[in-house]
Amino acid sequence: MIRRKEECTIEYREKMRGGNGTNIITNFISSPEELNGKGRLFARLTLQPGNSIGFHVHEKDAELFYILSGTGTYSDNGTIVKLYPGDVAICPTGTGHSMANETDDVLEFVALIINA
Repeated sequence: MIRRKEECTIEYREKMRGGNGTNIITNFISSPEELNGKGRLFARLTLQPGNSIGFHVHEKDAELFYILSGTGTYSDNGTIVKLYPGDVAICPTGTGHSMANETDDVLEFVALIINA
């Protein structure tokens, strides 16, 4: 199966997880079945300057971020770190995270949520 760029659905999420601004989610999958029921999200997220995803805990799944462009301010279960293109952030089950774009450039990253 091939899914072309123009076939990916785009969502606009305001104040995502209590964060700031409206973030853009480009979904690479159309249903969890495309991940064999082992996950629920595989997407590119775009955060404009000043936008963020609020802190949240992954109780029944884990999430990975792969930074494509820009610089992210990431809370790794409460420890704040900067993420740059090529970096991977892993949020295991039972831990929490957040992401903020505190720069003047667009932040883009791929997110994958897998079931525990």
